[in-house]
Amino acid sequence: MGVPHFLVIPYPVQSHVNPLMQFSEALTKHGCKITFVNTEFNHKRAKNSVGGLDNLKEEGMRFVTLPDGLDPEDDRSDHHKVFVSIKTNMPAFLPKLVQDINALDADNNITCVVATMHMCWALQVAQKFGIKAAFLWTASAASLAALYFIPRLIEDGIIDSEGVQTKKQEIQLSPNMPVMDAEDLPWGGFDNKFFPHIVKEMKNLEFGEWWLCNSTSDLEPGAVSISPKFLPIGPLMESDTNKSSFWEEDTTCLTWLDQQPPESVVYVSFGSIAILEPNQFKELALGLDLLKRPFLWVVRPSGDNDKVNNAYPDEFHGSKGKIVNWAPQKKILNHPAIACFISHCGWNSTLEGVCSGTPFLCLPFFSDQFLNRLYICDVWKVGLKFDKDENGLVLKEEIRKKVEQVLENGDIKARSLKLQELFVDKSVKDGESSKNLEKFINWAKS
Repeated sequence: MGVPHFLVIPYPVQSHVNPLMQFSEALTKHGCKITFVNTEFNHKRAKNSVGGLDNLKEEGMRFVTLPDGLDPEDDRSDHHKVFVSIKTNMPAFLPKLVQDINALDADNNITCVVATMHMCWALQVAQKFGIKAAFLWTASAASLAALYFIPRLIEDGIIDSEGVQTKKQEIQLSPNMPVMDAEDLPWGGFDNKFFPHIVKEMKNLEFGEWWLCNSTSDLEPGAVSISPKFLPIGPLMESDTNKSSFWEEDTTCLTWLDQQPPESVVYVSFGSIAILEPNQFKELALGLDLLKRPFLWVVRPSGDNDKVNNAYPDEFHGSKGKIVNWAPQKKILNHPAIACFISHCGWNSTLEGVCSGTPFLCLPFFSDQFLNRLYICDVWKVGLKFDKDENGLVLKEEIRKKVEQVLENGDIKARSLKLQELFVDKSVKDGESSKNLEKFINWAKS
């Protein structure tokens, strides 16, 4: 048999595309061939913003596209609309794509399909073709464990059939996992209409032989051992260059960081989806002014169907900071000038912060971000949480206070560096994740 040929299919959001791209790059370094499926809309965005897709073609990766069923002018920040359109339209196109790829490369047919959450219908298509199938979970193993236990949570009366907690209580998913608030289960913060989709998607996962986790047994010891199907392969950090970004990265911030003292800059970014409501945006802006220290703040550009409408308060000076639309986050977090990271606690950002040894300040918005905050603040103890007022706002004085606290706490920094060391050890040759990746590739070959 020739080299394994993987057809990889991410759900079309940055937080799924990035780790699957990193995973694909890791596979190409082992001599595997990758066909990466983008939506037509996202492929155009990535080509316009990066130009790095052409370089990846030379590394054993090629790109194909499928329509998401929406018109170019449709609002793709409406995630339920995107989800329903993809589920309704895209499955019909995948069989022909598989046939066309195999006809084009008869000596190296597709041997395995890898899909992320919300695209697991592709695993069923793979089974119909007699092709192996695997699932890449792009969030934490703990959040996957929570989804795995949905039937038990309903049976035990912790949540109802719509995923809503029946009462305020603390739960523990397994003996080696932390106690958590039931309200922090990873489908929290979404409209209830998503929960039935999640339940159905978990059934589709059964078509995947492996559930690949972007994590390690040191980082989440109880979670990665929940099921024999869980295979930790993290951290997926093949490159410090984001070759799949939907926005142009402003690299002038790296030059600006070079001019700042060591461990002086507060880095602020809330990822590719989360949106600050106007009052919180104002408090954050004024809170950064109160710090009297340099800050680097990523304020995602409006437009591209993105419902971002940021209005800086009149009293905001920002004279000590630099504000950019989008940034090379891994390079920033590894820059010696960075002191701490104010984050939404998305899993990709969490991993990047951990891998750089950077202390966190946590402001989660939805989904697994609350569970990630629990690990950051209470399990690993490498960050602090913000407290909100009676209106649900993190006030400017709270921002100033918590930044000072995290920077004055030498134990948090020491634990951050220790966790960084543990995590990176897993990814080196002969580390746990490297061995698991080889195990996965050998399975795909067999």
